[in-house]
Amino acid sequence: MSHPDTLRHLNIPLAYGPASMPAVGFGTLIPDPVKAKAAIRIALETGFRHLDCAERYGNEDVVGEAISEAIAAGVLNRGDLFVTTKLWNNNHRPERVTPALEASLRRLRIEAADCYLIHTPFAFPAGEEQHPRDAQGQTIYDTDVTLEETWGAMERLVDEGKARSIGLSDIKLERLKEIVSIARIKPAVVQVEAHPYLPEWELLDYCRSEGIVLLAFAPLGHGMEPRLTQDTTLEAIARQTGKTPSQVALAWAAQRGTAFLTTSTSAAHIAENFAISRLPAEAMRAMREDIATQIRFNGVVETGVPGFIPRPA
Repeated sequence: MSHPDTLRHLNIPLAYGPASMPAVGFGTLIPDPVKAKAAIRIALETGFRHLDCAERYGNEDVVGEAISEAIAAGVLNRGDLFVTTKLWNNNHRPERVTPALEASLRRLRIEAADCYLIHTPFAFPAGEEQHPRDAQGQTIYDTDVTLEETWGAMERLVDEGKARSIGLSDIKLERLKEIVSIARIKPAVVQVEAHPYLPEWELLDYCRSEGIVLLAFAPLGHGMEPRLTQDTTLEAIARQTGKTPSQVALAWAAQRGTAFLTTSTSAAHIAENFAISRLPAEAMRAMREDIATQIRFNGVVETGVPGFIPRPA
């Protein structure tokens, strides 16, 4: 039987690649480099052993410095840390996939990524422009490369030992099924927005059936309206368990079998987000049955461009 204080150290087995992924992850999308480096260092000292990065975030070099300094200080060893990074949309052409990962590895100061994700299933034209737009300001897409072709190049990264596992991000269920059906090396991880207001049960059930780990970003709802952490069900469970609503939502994520990512520059919030513990069965039932709000906060799955969905004032 698991003890209540072990949930924060949960590792989820991976069917493809490394043995497991720490369920509790820290996202590195923090624009200010000084704040990013400090927050990553605090997260590692707090106990986080999973960092989520991306070329698109523009700060892999800062993450690499933070990792190197934490290792040098004896906070952890490289083998203790699970590092995920992502291929951006302008590098979907197969010949650009390996150079893109190699550049990420140099910036991160690591020899191999524990997991490399296709950031979105949308391809932009090959080049240095990360978000190409036409004269009308509309996103330009590359229609001459398929996601299947990009996946083949991702598989070769595993063959070469540059990525220990590979996966997809910001993808819908039907498109995921298409990739799984043709994959020689199946996705180990799928990263999507998921939280009690967007539980993605159907996607999670499919991932479970295929041995894929669902990795949730925005597990606290981006801090947007309607405020997930002010949900009456979460607040009631928080009172009953002596935890905060944020800790309830994060415990729910890990306990239902997903990994999750939180991001903060506050030492107090970083500690709070790590200090999760197992919820009683009745709380898990209430989380599934009593929350009626259903909302997606980020429209990236529709366009390949990360961004909040505008809401009526």
